[in-house]
Amino acid sequence: ALLDVYTIKREIGRLDGIKLGLVGDLANGRTVRSLAYLIAKYQNIKIYFVSPDVVKMKDDIKEYLTSQGVEWEESSDLLDVASRCDVIYQTRIQKERFGERIDHYEAARGKYIVDKKVLGVLPKHAVIMHPLPRLDEITVDVDSDPRAAYFRQAKNGLYIRMALLKLLLVGH
Repeated sequence: ALLDVYTIKREIGRLDGIKLGLVGDLANGRTVRSLAYLIAKYQNIKIYFVSPDVVKMKDDIKEYLTSQGVEWEESSDLLDVASRCDVIYQTRIQKERFGERIDHYEAARGKYIVDKKVLGVLPKHAVIMHPLPRLDEITVDVDSDPRAAYFRQAKNGLYIRMALLKLLLVGH
C-alpha cells in the first residue's frame, strides 16, 4: 500500500480527491485490500470496485470505507469506470485461490481486461497500475502507452524498501 500510494502521488501529483478503480480479484488480492485501507486516510476519495461476482470486494473493506466517509460503488462496466478514474488498479484473477473450484476460476478469468478499448476512454492524465506479475488481464500493446505505470510502480518498490530499511536501521 505504501508503494501504491507513493506511485499514485508521483504519477498523478496528489492523493486527495482521486477516483480509483480497483479491478479483478478483489476478494483475495492483498494489494487492493491494503490500498483501500490506506487511501481512506485521504480526502474526497471515490473508489469503484469492478470484479466478477465470485471475487467481489468483501464487506469488511466496504464497511470500513463507509465508516471513514469514503464514497464507493460496485460496477460491472470497466469502460464506464475507466472513463471516470484517475487510477485503474488492475489485478490478476489468482487461480491458486480457487482450489478445486476451477469452474469458478474459468468463469472469472478474462472478464475484465485492460486493452486499447480501455485506453480509448481513459483520461489523458490517468494511469494504469498492477502489482505484477500479470497474465492476460492487461494486453501487451498497453505497455507502450505512457499511462501504463505498472513498470514504474515496480521500480518504485525498490525506493520504498530502501526508505523503510534506512528508517529501521538508521532511524532517520
